[in-house]
This record gives sequence, C-alpha cells and structure tokens, in this order.
Amino acid sequence: MDERTMVKAAKVIMMGTSPEAKGGIATVVAVLQRAGFFELNDARYIVTHAQVSGVRKLGVAIGAVVQLVKGCSGAQRPCVHVHAASGVSFYRKSVLLALARAFGCKTVFHLHGAEFNKFATVGSGPLARRWIHHTLHKSSAVVTLSESWAGFLHEFAPGANVRVIPNSVHLPAVTGRQPERANILFLGRAGQRKGTFDLLQAVKILSATIPEVRLVIGGDGDLAAVARAVEELGIGKHVEIAGWIGAEEKARRVEKATLFCLPSYDEGLPMAMLEAMAAGLPVVVTPVGGIPEAITNGDNGMLVPPGQPVALAAALAEVIRNDDLRARLGERARHTIETRFGTAVVLDKLGRLYRDLGCS
Repeated sequence: MDERTMVKAAKVIMMGTSPEAKGGIATVVAVLQRAGFFELNDARYIVTHAQVSGVRKLGVAIGAVVQLVKGCSGAQRPCVHVHAASGVSFYRKSVLLALARAFGCKTVFHLHGAEFNKFATVGSGPLARRWIHHTLHKSSAVVTLSESWAGFLHEFAPGANVRVIPNSVHLPAVTGRQPERANILFLGRAGQRKGTFDLLQAVKILSATIPEVRLVIGGDGDLAAVARAVEELGIGKHVEIAGWIGAEEKARRVEKATLFCLPSYDEGLPMAMLEAMAAGLPVVVTPVGGIPEAITNGDNGMLVPPGQPVALAAALAEVIRNDDLRARLGERARHTIETRFGTAVVLDKLGRLYRDLGCS
C-alpha cells in the first residue's frame, strides 16, 4: 500500500493482525495485499495486533483505535471490516466494531477461528454469549469461510446476515516440482488440535514398511511436546522439526514434499492446505470444519477421520506408493484452487459484498 492509499479517505477500513505476523489471518491479509485488493476497493488496512513486546503491542492496539476514530470521523463513513478469531481476538475486534457503529459505519465481522463454536457456547458464560450474539446481529455482515460454519452461525445467531467467502490463495506458477520420495510436509501450529501427535504415530507405523519416510514439521506451537513425542516413539531420524518458516523457505519445502498432511480435529478453512493445493501438492487431511467443502476424497485429496493414526498411515502410504494417484490428486487440487479459491474469485466476492452494503 503506497502513501496515497494511506492518507486519502477510505471507503473500506480493514483491521486485523499484521500481515508480517504468524497465522492464517496474517496470511489471508498478505494475499489480499499482494493482489492489490486495497487499491481496487479504496481500502485501508489498520494493524490491530503485532508480534512484538508487551509495551509495543499495547501501542499498536491504541494506535489502531486512534486511526479508526480518525477514519470514521470524516464526511464519508467507511465500512469497517475486521478479521477475528476466538477469545481475546474476538473481544478486541468486537469493541472496534461497536466503536465504528457509534460513528454510523457499516461493519463486517470476518470469522476465522477454528474453535469459535466452542468459544461461543461451552467456553463463554451468559454475559459473554449475549455480547457475542449482539456483535453478530449488529454487524452489517458476518463473513464465514464455509457453509458448515455458516450453518452454525445461523443456529447460534438467527437473523445475522451471514455471507460465505472462502480464504483466497495465490496461485503460483507451475514449476515442475521434483519432490523427494516419502517426504511428508506439515505446516501449522503443531499440537493436539492440528493432529500433530496422530501424524507422529502414523510416521512410526509407516517407518516399518517405508523406511525412508520423512516428516517435516513447519510452524510454531508446542514444539517441545512434539520433540518429546518424537523421542518417545523412537522416530528421530524420520522427523525434522523445522519450526516457523518464512515464505521463501516454505516454497522450498513445498517443492521437495511428496505430499501435505494436516490431520486436524478442528478447522475453519486452513490456509496451509489451500497453499499446498495451489502448488499442486497432494493433500491428506481430515473432514472437519470447511475442509469437506474443498476436498472430495480420492479426487483432489484424501480424507481420513481425525484421531485415527492407523487409517492416516494407510492413506499416506497409498499416496506415497501410487505415482498416478499422487499426480492426479495434485492436478485436481490445483484446479480446485484456480476455479474456487483463487484470488480473483474471492476478491470478486468481497467486492460484491461491499457493493451490497453500499461501501463502494
């Protein structure tokens, strides 16, 4: 975003975590930024959260409020579009939306949290649930990533204006990948929710019949617990815990990977999976959240029920051993991104949302 975009009156103010931060929301915003979304929609992005020290983090939050007030105080009332997850992220963004509405702005609540249903029901008391209901109902639109999440929101907050707009992902140029054999790539926040420990057990099973199998774990999370599990399972020579990796390193890892695996228990619509598909990488994932709306088992990916390491190992072995299956899954995965989740497709849906709300 150039300086002119930052200083002129914006028709849309979008707010969320820094595009340089970790996590799915940051990746989504970075894709929009790269595609020229802000220039196309006379939009401005305000960072509400950054991965910095406590004092600086507070400064970012206060600065976001000041910028929002300035942006909403002009003659033109912009639409205010926030990206939010569960817990603290929800409360921060709900207050910003309430502030924007006080200035007469239209508001868009964009939900990314994979466990928002648990947060909104069993994880919140009566007062908190009332505030969640209030935020959803008062928002001019609530954007969710999949039909399954839209179904939950319709039940939880009847009357909310729910729109389904999936995450967008950049479609890289075809590079003619030359993957290493039996190289499994995991990208995400390593831990129980993402099924990391099930994947480690699956690798243990695979190592008996595919001794060259190798798992690369890229991401943050409970890496110490993952390292302990690797040691306990005796699979140290089969697992590399790479930790958080940047865009260039991620692209290099994708080039070398045989397949991508994310055996999660809860998801929205994971960006890591979409990025792997965009690169033509076969994916082995679980049918949770919005994933079944993107993946058809045996066509553009493989679906395995969560919490079943033996079944997971069998699916991984099938993809590793079957060259034709692997090629077909990768080709179909990329085609899915191109036709349904490509940046142009999603930007068009966001543009239509803004026009429907009178923001453009």
